[in-house]
Amino acid sequence: MKKTDKSALIKELSDKINEYNHFYVTDTLGLDASQTSELRRECFKRDIKMVMVKNTLFKRALEQSDKKVEGMDEAFKGTSVVLFSNTGNAPAKLIKDFQQKAELPVLKGAFVEESVYLGSEQLEVLTKIKSKEELLGEIIGLLQSPAKNVISALQSGGTKIHGILQTLSEKE
Repeated sequence: MKKTDKSALIKELSDKINEYNHFYVTDTLGLDASQTSELRRECFKRDIKMVMVKNTLFKRALEQSDKKVEGMDEAFKGTSVVLFSNTGNAPAKLIKDFQQKAELPVLKGAFVEESVYLGSEQLEVLTKIKSKEELLGEIIGLLQSPAKNVISALQSGGTKIHGILQTLSEKE
């Protein structure tokens, strides 16, 4: 590969790293052509970008990117496929679902929510991570709950007072 081609590829990978908030490094060696095609289709359905990379080029792209990713050198051994996503747990769920059909892909490492996760044993943890939108939704729901209780109490109290006043006016 020519040096100009490598630098263009590094620039493209660096742009992808900056574009997406999360990425997973997996090993798909051992998947046949039909399984690989199925994995690509599932990635497309779930809005995950799947890219086969050379480890050294991806390391250089990480160095050139805006993200500070440290401690992932262990993940860049052997063949690597990178799954880019803007939802932190989507690739983990995809890998877990796909592993029910085949033993691959194997998670080698992930960069999710500004943290590095190494090893396939982290897959279960990664599937349970909530996205920023899910957490904000839960917080808003918790904040709205007391206000809703107060409003409903005031409204029910108002109908009781109205009923009492109406009963008293009918007696007179």
